[in-house]
Amino acid sequence: MKKNTILYVLLFFLIIVNGFFLFNYIGKGKSKKGHSKQKDKNFIVKELGFNEEQIAQFRENSVGHHETIVRLNDDVKNLKDELFSKLSEEAVSDAVIDSITSLICDKEKEKDKEVFSHFKMIQELSDDKQKEKFKMIIMDALRQGERGEGGGHRPPRNN
Repeated sequence: MKKNTILYVLLFFLIIVNGFFLFNYIGKGKSKKGHSKQKDKNFIVKELGFNEEQIAQFRENSVGHHETIVRLNDDVKNLKDELFSKLSEEAVSDAVIDSITSLICDKEKEKDKEVFSHFKMIQELSDDKQKEKFKMIIMDALRQGERGEGGGHRPPRNN
């Protein structure tokens, strides 16, 4: 009987710890994603010093951008899943592999065009001083990407 009591206490403890972990891990993960999207938008607005008219135009023109990027990312993920599911098959033709990788390239191309178009819209909303600052932000982000640095944004360097 004493062994069972210890097992029940241990089981209860593990259930509580797992519940706490799931609550913190899953619960906070969802709120951070939505918050991150808003933070990115606010970063550009704040860094460029958009006025009320520019902010309104930016928000109007940004509708759908995030959803398009998420959809394209999902498409790429699904295609890559399909590609790598072929690893377990005995014989896979080069044509099938080429077809799937071409589709992945097409989706990546669409993503790049969407991002470029979004940045172009931001640049067109900007005055000359804001355009120069935006150029510095983009160049800094590209330098971070080349060095493999991820994460948040840093203020642009004054060269």
